[in-house]
Amino acid sequence: MNLTSPQKAAVVLLQLGHERATKVLALLEEQEVEEISAEIARMETVPSAIADQVLVEFYDQANGGAPVAGHGGLEYAQRLLEDSLGAERASLVMGRLTTLLAGQPFDFLQQAEPRQVLSLINGEHPQTMAVVLAHLRPERASAIMAGLPPAERADVAMRIGTMEQASPDAVMTIADSLQRRAGHVLTAGEPTTAVGGIQPLVEILNRADPSTEKQILEELGQRDEALAEQVRSLMFTFEDVIHLDDRAVQLVLRQTDTSGLALALKGTSAELTEKIKRNLSERARLDLVDEMEIAGAVRVSEVHDARGAIVKVIRTLEESGQIVVRRDAEDEYVS
Repeated sequence: MNLTSPQKAAVVLLQLGHERATKVLALLEEQEVEEISAEIARMETVPSAIADQVLVEFYDQANGGAPVAGHGGLEYAQRLLEDSLGAERASLVMGRLTTLLAGQPFDFLQQAEPRQVLSLINGEHPQTMAVVLAHLRPERASAIMAGLPPAERADVAMRIGTMEQASPDAVMTIADSLQRRAGHVLTAGEPTTAVGGIQPLVEILNRADPSTEKQILEELGQRDEALAEQVRSLMFTFEDVIHLDDRAVQLVLRQTDTSGLALALKGTSAELTEKIKRNLSERARLDLVDEMEIAGAVRVSEVHDARGAIVKVIRTLEESGQIVVRRDAEDEYVS
């Protein structure tokens, strides 16, 4: 039986047991969590033969332990998400998961060229455009949004950021209309859906070119400063610290206390931890190691709060011009 990577990951997590699987999920990107959780929800049971096959492959790469039987399902996926992400984030992911399991009403646009989609939605109401873009993959939606006129682009961005929910009937009406005009076959799905909100807009902007990102945020700020600031606060994540140069990291660390830093580093990559330690003095590095050992097991929410505090420091330094943050591992500069 040929399994996709998310399916194999789901099988492995089901063999780990609830507590260990929760810790693993907490380390993954949200898109990875959604993909794997969707597969877990689909797997009511995992036949022993398939579990053995996947685990043998996994052991070859990671030298694991003994396989055990696994049971999945939507209820188990929800409990796993709640314990790894917290109830609020789990609720958002489950909303999108339900849509993913049912099939997206705009699947026929996922493979179309951005210019073709632009031509298709040209002249539509900005709210209609927002509904369409919120359903597409962020990288594709970003390319399409970049082709809109500046004023219209900002209007659509604001509507995506404030939408959160859309009527299933309205979504299907829009999809059916576009499908007929596009001449493609629609993959219909069950009504669900969290289609917009802050996070989809952040993901779209994170994949936009710098000039498009800047223009949208400026226009958004003129329309709704609170929304624009909320989006800005999510545009840079703690894991992106790996892309800062050493002088920028040192500036950030000067304004970060050791206990908060120790919490923020819980569950992060060895590469990022090493980068942080490399930019500390020997004494501070030893204090950090001690603090991390003393902290022991902590709540995921505490880790998120600690990371958020550090990201806030980075944004303050960026706004004051002391550092320039570049996304996607571009060069950074410190004045």
